[in-house]
Amino acid sequence: MKRLLGITLGLASMGLVSSSDANAIESPHAVSTVGMHAAAQWQRTRNYTRYNRRRPRIVTRSRVVRVGHRLYRETYQVRYLPNGRTKTRLIGRLRIGVV
Repeated sequence: MKRLLGITLGLASMGLVSSSDANAIESPHAVSTVGMHAAAQWQRTRNYTRYNRRRPRIVTRSRVVRVGHRLYRETYQVRYLPNGRTKTRLIGRLRIGVV
């Protein structure tokens, strides 16, 4: 009995899968949008890597640092190199006040 039930459920599920595939193939609009989105995503990724392949990304940041009883705002530049390393360079230090 279990075997017969398993076989009928298997055949029924195969029939449902094949009919849903046929509906997807008959509607050309669904196929074209999937292809269009995949192509757009590939194009965006390729352009991103092309422009950032050799050039380091440079970010300017600032932070508040306490040295002894004095308070400073440091502005520094962080370079993210293509090989994964970072280089940090202090641009300026401005005294804010005394703690």
